[in-house]
Amino acid sequence: MEVKIGVQHAPREIVLESGQTAEEVERAVSEALAGKSPLLSLVDEHGRKVLVPADRLAYIEIGEQAPRKVGFGAL
Repeated sequence: MEVKIGVQHAPREIVLESGQTAEEVERAVSEALAGKSPLLSLVDEHGRKVLVPADRLAYIEIGEQAPRKVGFGAL
């Protein structure tokens, strides 16, 4: 699923494809905003961690689960 993270005082947003569910991403964001964790930590499809300081979060956009694309056909 696609996750977009807006960071304060940064001209560009962070965009990543995550293998986590929408509920897992939402839980991580809620914990970071509630002060339970100083960092928002998400994992992308390739296993790389993305860490953002919780106090710098501007917005989070959680996209829908996209079906896997297979083949070479045109849409």
